[in-house]
Amino acid sequence: MKRVLITGTAGFIGFHLARLLLAEGWCVHGYDGMTDYYDVALKQRRHAILLQNPNFTATEGMLEDQALFDRVADDFAPEIIVHLAAQAGVRYSLENPRAYLDSNVIGTFTVIEAARRLGVGHLLIASTSSVYGANETMPFAETDKADTQLTIYAATKKANESMAHAYAHLWNLPTTMFRFFTVYGPWGRPDMALFKFTEAILEGRPIDIYNNGEMYRDFTYVEDLVRGIRLLIDAVPQCPASAADIAPGDSLSPVAPYRIVNIGNSDKVRLMDFVEAIEQALGKTAIRNFMPMQKGDVPATWADASLLQRLTGYRPQTDVRDGIARFVAWFRDYYRK
Repeated sequence: MKRVLITGTAGFIGFHLARLLLAEGWCVHGYDGMTDYYDVALKQRRHAILLQNPNFTATEGMLEDQALFDRVADDFAPEIIVHLAAQAGVRYSLENPRAYLDSNVIGTFTVIEAARRLGVGHLLIASTSSVYGANETMPFAETDKADTQLTIYAATKKANESMAHAYAHLWNLPTTMFRFFTVYGPWGRPDMALFKFTEAILEGRPIDIYNNGEMYRDFTYVEDLVRGIRLLIDAVPQCPASAADIAPGDSLSPVAPYRIVNIGNSDKVRLMDFVEAIEQALGKTAIRNFMPMQKGDVPATWADASLLQRLTGYRPQTDVRDGIARFVAWFRDYYRK
């Protein structure tokens, strides 16, 4: 039975990944801080569902607590570590930047150092499309230069990529960074647009639509995302003999067993079409409050996911209307609305 340690299993994506791996017969240990950035009861409910499986165990603790994390990792002895836990949210990073340094930089260092010490077969770490920052050439490709981050959140994720590359090089630690695009679906986070829009429309409150609706996002359905992660677990990067051995379009490092992979739907959806899909699923029209662009936000994201397809044979493809309908069905059931 394969053993995987996943950080952030009470979170949106970690919950779905743990559930997928448990269904495949993996032994999973989850590590989560249960912070109150959003509704802790939702996090506890996710963990309660996972704990119904005898192959799932969990520890509640902060990543900054290196002694605790090391003890957990030593006791569990994972073959694979998937690091998903982070202080999320682009907008919150404007209010509380210190939380991002503690969780995303110090916390990620804790995980990488444990992976090095244990000699795990593959370390996989979540990054974000936000690292593309002010890049304007789309779709975003992993080989694009990404040095113009616009928020502290994005900057901490880019720092994670740099730290992980250094460790991969120094210690021959196979490492894959995956850059998420806008992830949505059942059990989603209350701070994200789909959740907030759905709740507000049902309650008859207006929704804030930024940049007067001229926003585009590469929406990625959560089950597609975790399927991509699952397949990448098996796509272990190997350090090439030379840069000439790297295939065109591959982000594999010339000096380390390290690769960056986009996981996105390879399609950009206009925000107003997204809103209309929510209205259709709810059978109710939104009260629209058009607003200017928010500080640190970008008008569009769009993934080139061809590397993911080359490595795994898989490409996310859930239509955004279908994905939204599934979220709305979950939301109505969970909140009895």
